[in-house]
Amino acid sequence: MPEMPRNGSEPPFAAEKPGLRAAFLEADDGPFTRIKMCGMRREADVDAAVDLAVDAVGFVLWDGSPRHATPSTTAALVRRLPPSVTPVAVLVNPTSAAIAQAVDELGCRIVQVHGVIEGAGVTSGTHRLVRAVALGQADGTVVPDVEAGVDVLLDAHDPLRHGGTGRTVDWTRAALVARRRRTILAGGLTASNVAEAVRSVRPYGVDVASGVEAEPGVKDRAAMRAFVAAVRSVT
Repeated sequence: MPEMPRNGSEPPFAAEKPGLRAAFLEADDGPFTRIKMCGMRREADVDAAVDLAVDAVGFVLWDGSPRHATPSTTAALVRRLPPSVTPVAVLVNPTSAAIAQAVDELGCRIVQVHGVIEGAGVTSGTHRLVRAVALGQADGTVVPDVEAGVDVLLDAHDPLRHGGTGRTVDWTRAALVARRRRTILAGGLTASNVAEAVRSVRPYGVDVASGVEAEPGVKDRAAMRAFVAAVRSVT
């Protein structure tokens, strides 16, 4: 089926590609490493991610990030996504109201939390929760010590920037975490190292922001394409 024309703000709704995997974090672990591209702010970047059949895209709703997307921008970009690409809200120290807004008003299906959750009431049948963590001191542990059964995004520790630092984690130790719980590996991943990272850690998925950018919040399509190809070369 030919690709539908795109003009201005019209959603692309690219034709479904054969062999699509189940929705991000809704599928059991399998032979495919899922791909999430984070820090989306522009229509062109979202459309490129859709064309590359990534599994999820992230929208940073924390205004302390250079990749910050406003709620109105996020809602508009989420509407461009086909069902096969999962929108993820990235929040820092969110209130339960902020989580509810991301899900109910902006249309995000996964909430990725950095820091602490202020207040209760975060469980919902309409979204999944992912906690951003760093490696703990003991092998196979993470900080903060989130409860069992919660999916984690494992990144380099940075209490100020909360991700997007371009720094890698210790993949040998990360592999011990990935054996115990469903893990999305982040931190300094690029097309040149992500295949080795996948082979070393065997994560459920990988997350990339700075590794596919021309500058913070502006993706480089060639780098995006090379990153996806590198991951798919392993799985």
